[in-house]
Amino acid sequence: MQYTRILLKLSGEALMGERQYGIDPKRLAEYAEEIKSVTEKGIEVAIVIGGGNIFRGVAGASKGMDRVQGDHMGMLATVINGLALQSALEDAGVQTRLQSAIKINEVAEPFIRRKAIRHLEKGRVVIFGGGTGNPYFTTDSAAVLRAIEIHADIILKGTRVDGIYSADPEKDKKATKFDFISFEDVIKKGLKVMDTTAFTLSHENELPIIVFDMNTPGNLIKVATGEKIGTIVNL
Repeated sequence: MQYTRILLKLSGEALMGERQYGIDPKRLAEYAEEIKSVTEKGIEVAIVIGGGNIFRGVAGASKGMDRVQGDHMGMLATVINGLALQSALEDAGVQTRLQSAIKINEVAEPFIRRKAIRHLEKGRVVIFGGGTGNPYFTTDSAAVLRAIEIHADIILKGTRVDGIYSADPEKDKKATKFDFISFEDVIKKGLKVMDTTAFTLSHENELPIIVFDMNTPGNLIKVATGEKIGTIVNL
């Protein structure tokens, strides 16, 4: 089975590559080629990217900064990442549009749902920046919200691990991987897939999530075309 329209969720940290912070052009180019391979299959692609490689509002608040101010800085960081990814995609020959939940008309379109859907229908990759446009909401929440609004078939959450485990596989070698798990079991087992608000919104709207390793070449096209990669969370 091949999905018709997907929403790819990437963390800001994913763009760091081997760096300690910022954006690694090599990693950006790799991601652009992965995304291009999906669009060449006729699959419509929307993307939400975090800003943790530049600034994280929660971290700022923990050091005494006003949380709302910090979250606004984080939203701007996601726009910076969106611009970088847009540039990499266009260098790879992929048409894109960057839409922002906060108005920055000189660099990004404002988020307009119908316009975003029309871009997707025309084969353009749409990158959603600025989170939800509101403080106290993560980019996970933004990803689920945008996926619901554009009627995406599924959320593909690209991470550095190959799925959901019973414990952190980088710390616990006895951790076991789930190929499939229900929303209810994720909650019962206290597993961290997304933040609670995002996960609840996905559950209530019956929007499945696949968690997979984005850093393995070819994984994105495999999961987008229905191969059993990573872990699927469904009803």
